[in-house]
Amino acid sequence: MPLYLTYALMLFCFSSVTAARVILSLYALQIGATPSAVGVLVATFFALPLLLSWPVGRWSDRAGARWLLLFGCLSGACAMLVPYFSRNLASLYVAGTLVGLGFSFYNVLLQNLIGVISRPEERAKNISNASLIGATSNFAGPIIAGFAVEHAGPAVACLSVVALALTAAMLLVVCGHVLPRGARHAARRPGPHKRGLDSQLVRILTTSSLVQVSGDLFQFYIPVYGHAIGLSASAIGGVLGTFAAASFAVRFVMSRLIARFGEERLLSCSFYIAGAGFCLIPFFKTGVTLGVISFVFGLGMGCGQPITTILIFSRSAEGRTGETLGLRQTVNNVMRVSSPALFGQIATVLGLPAVFWISALLMGGGGLLSRQSTPSSASSNDATPKR
Repeated sequence: MPLYLTYALMLFCFSSVTAARVILSLYALQIGATPSAVGVLVATFFALPLLLSWPVGRWSDRAGARWLLLFGCLSGACAMLVPYFSRNLASLYVAGTLVGLGFSFYNVLLQNLIGVISRPEERAKNISNASLIGATSNFAGPIIAGFAVEHAGPAVACLSVVALALTAAMLLVVCGHVLPRGARHAARRPGPHKRGLDSQLVRILTTSSLVQVSGDLFQFYIPVYGHAIGLSASAIGGVLGTFAAASFAVRFVMSRLIARFGEERLLSCSFYIAGAGFCLIPFFKTGVTLGVISFVFGLGMGCGQPITTILIFSRSAEGRTGETLGLRQTVNNVMRVSSPALFGQIATVLGLPAVFWISALLMGGGGLLSRQSTPSSASSNDATPKR
């Protein structure tokens, strides 16, 4: 029951966030916002996750996830009521910030719940299934948003996000008592910032941030590259769609791949595959070939995020998995904020091919680094934190 409740919460919570991002962006454009203003709006989604992910993880270790998640759901619901009643750009900024507040709780707590609930021998399968739920929400949220905006307008479409968030809140009120509780003593033990991070955990956090960067750069620069070589919008969308489809498909068999090859070897291979994809992109200029490259890239990077989650659990101290996952999300969000600006400068000075080739080098470094991220799968199971 706790596992299936967590899956349901992931579907509603993450769908509400992805729908909100689409609705608010379209809303801003409809009321005449400039591209730079829309860029500021997008930044509001990540401001609070950058600041709060680590503290949220620490709080969850002490207090459990139920009430923190409920607060996140109510924040998400209130967020989208603001632009429904006040239809101006300032209200969209407020809404984006509050959506980010809810996401700060969802992204850390729901991933942590999957790991805490799962038995060691089932963790890889359950995290793989959770990643499928995440992929489904990434598809469902924009679809819901698109239909709602088209048929009811962006203001009324905000209520669809309110409904999703309140559905998750009701699940927590009615069934949330089955979720694991926190441990009061966890907050009194020194955290990673006080006792120091061991070298293997640092390597895992680094590889996790590289996984995040690779996906973000690919999804940001493929449209830029496609536009530069004259691809149509639908062709660019198709290229990105093959990436999403491959990421979804590989997660169906990820637990079997892990059982056969191990987390470290599979993660290392995924980086090399992604690096090869980045290397090849500048040499091709048709939608079909880029779609094939995108599919292969998705097969590699599709398993990166779930594997790094598994590795994070294997290296976390007992009772501190929430804090470590929060630290991971903080590092990832730093990279999400900083890397687009850095690579934008590289593209301006050296051209688009340099962005892809430097990204390929980063992926190669990630492949080498991930081989050393944890001693072995067996030892991972032994080190598994228990409640």
